[in-house]
Amino acid sequence: MKKQLSLLSIMVMTVILSSCASILSRSTYPVSINSNPASTISVTDARGTEIYKGNTPATVVLKSGDGFFKRAAYQVKFAKAGYDEKIVPITFKVDGWYWGNLLLGGVVGMLIVDPATGAMYKLENEFINETLLRSSASASEAGLNVYGIDDIPANWKAHLVPLK
Repeated sequence: MKKQLSLLSIMVMTVILSSCASILSRSTYPVSINSNPASTISVTDARGTEIYKGNTPATVVLKSGDGFFKRAAYQVKFAKAGYDEKIVPITFKVDGWYWGNLLLGGVVGMLIVDPATGAMYKLENEFINETLLRSSASASEAGLNVYGIDDIPANWKAHLVPLK
C-alpha cells in the first residue's frame, strides 16, 4: 500500500510539475529555404543580428523563443545580381500543446517552463520557396529619360517640336 501511494504521488508530481509543450513539442525548428533562381540568403533575428549567411537551397535551425514569453521573429533576405532583393519574414505562433498545461502541465508548465524554453511557440511555415524577379531598373539598360526644358542641352532645342 505504501509503495502504491509513493508511486501515485510521483505520478501526480510529474503531471503537476511538467509542461506540455516542452515535453511534446520542441524549442528549435529546421526551416528549408529555396529560391528560383538560386541566390545568396541572409537570415537575421529581430535585433538585426545576422545568424546565417549562405546560398539557396539551405536548411537553417531557428529558436522559437526570444526570451521569457517572447516569440522569435526572423527575416530572410534573398539577393542576386540582376534581380530585385526580397525580404521574407519567418514567424512563430502559440503551439497548441501549450494549452495542454491547463489540463496536465499545471501552472509551473504554463507560466515558467514553456515560456522560458520557447517551446510554447511553433514555426508557422517550415518551407520558404521564393521566386526572384528580374530587376526592372539597371544603369546598363537603355530607357526613357524625362528632362525639364531647362535641363535640355542647347543643341537639342533646335530639334524640339511643339505639341498641340
